[in-house]
Amino acid sequence: MTAKPYSPACERNRDPILEVLRRHLADARTVLEIGSGTGQHAVYFAAALPQLVWQCSDRAPYLSGIGQWLDEAGLPNTPAPLELDVAGRWPLQRFDAVFGANTLHIMGWAAVEAFFRGVGAVLEDNATLVVYGPFNYGGDFTSDSNREFEQWLKARDPASGIRDFEAVDALARGIGMRLVEDNAMPANNRCLVWRRGDNTL
Repeated sequence: MTAKPYSPACERNRDPILEVLRRHLADARTVLEIGSGTGQHAVYFAAALPQLVWQCSDRAPYLSGIGQWLDEAGLPNTPAPLELDVAGRWPLQRFDAVFGANTLHIMGWAAVEAFFRGVGAVLEDNATLVVYGPFNYGGDFTSDSNREFEQWLKARDPASGIRDFEAVDALARGIGMRLVEDNAMPANNRCLVWRRGDNTL
């Protein structure tokens, strides 16, 4: 068997993200993770939050690596990962929450729009969306390192790039969600939390 995929960034950011998830997913029972990547976040969060069924998803090339992490952990609350391209077919199941880390900046803008359309379709009426990653505010970078990261992203894929918070928030509001928390995170990232269908609205 090949070595499991590994992301050092997942190890660095998992605890700050977990603090946010503990606050906002206490009443959730089912979570869809979009862009599970290596699967490291899934096994860490599912172990720490055993009341949640943590459903991984990603594009087909990543499913094998995710499966290795899930199989090794052997947790009862991590079903087999789903194949999901945000621009394609989404699961019919509905979820109490959706989580995505380091996803929106690697997609083209059309895919970001598809992400939010899909999230709107799979979330229950009382639901939470948590997104982690870098964001610009008022069209400006929040750090020199994010400006350099943008250059790297554009060299890799001109359609990708750090998203403007205001544009992303508009997409979230378009599916009936309202921002309830914007957390500063390691390495000039943010962890954004939206809710719909409860007293926060």
